Amino acid sequence: MKLAYFGDVVGKPGRAAVVDYLPGLRRDLKLDFVVVNGENAAGGFGLTESIANDFFNAGADCLTLGDHAWDQREALTFIEREPRLLRPANYPVAAGAPGKGAHVFVLDDGRRVGVAQLQGNVFMKQQLENAFQHADRILDDMPLGLAVDAMIVDMHCEATSEKMAMGHHCDGRASLVVGSHTHVPTADIMILEAGTGYQTDAGMCGDYDSVIGMRKENSVQRFATQLPGERYAPALGDGTLCGVYVETDDQTGLAKRIEPIRMGGRLAEHIPAP
Repeated sequence: MKLAYFGDVVGKPGRAAVVDYLPGLRRDLKLDFVVVNGENAAGGFGLTESIANDFFNAGADCLTLGDHAWDQREALTFIEREPRLLRPANYPVAAGAPGKGAHVFVLDDGRRVGVAQLQGNVFMKQQLENAFQHADRILDDMPLGLAVDAMIVDMHCEATSEKMAMGHHCDGRASLVVGSHTHVPTADIMILEAGTGYQTDAGMCGDYDSVIGMRKENSVQRFATQLPGERYAPALGDGTLCGVYVETDDQTGLAKRIEPIRMGGRLAEHIPAP
């Protein structure tokens, strides 16, 4: 199976990168399934139904969120109607969070793809339940090679160590564990010892002439002066599409090939050969 995951979409440049580049990539790479993290797509804060539909129309099969899941209030009701939209699975039951954090998607040919999103706790303002315990529950419910033919885990958190630990924790039980949230693509794309594809952070889809997708002037002023400045707003230059491409073994569902995807904008381009 051929899978792709694209990191946090930030504002208008990120949305344009997805809409402009994803249809051609889906065709040329013959992608079977595509996940896009859309939690910063609406002006850098949250996701709207209209933007989500643009991503679905461009070729996304599943959208994940993160700590900005509810920045757009309409997401609270939209997620209840849209099974292709996932929020972190490790909200406590008492929170009554709408939607769900894991889902099995059935392709037209009958193959099944599981997707789970988890949110870490290290350096995160929002503290959820233990992501590793929730990962075990989800992977036990969706065993790779039995219940699903491929399994993708989006680990949304700040600390690289927490993301790496999740990769090793899920090794052999997922096709891909990929980090989101920090908006910078890491160079550690690899297949782990037991066969799980891994990248600490897929990077953002957005304008890299920025500070993690936001206007650089705002961030530089705040760091330099320690004073509050203008409200953060997305940079509006050319967007880069950033993500990861994985091919899985049909028998095991584990990764046999993994490469970065980078198109447009300022970063060095890398498009996997078909």
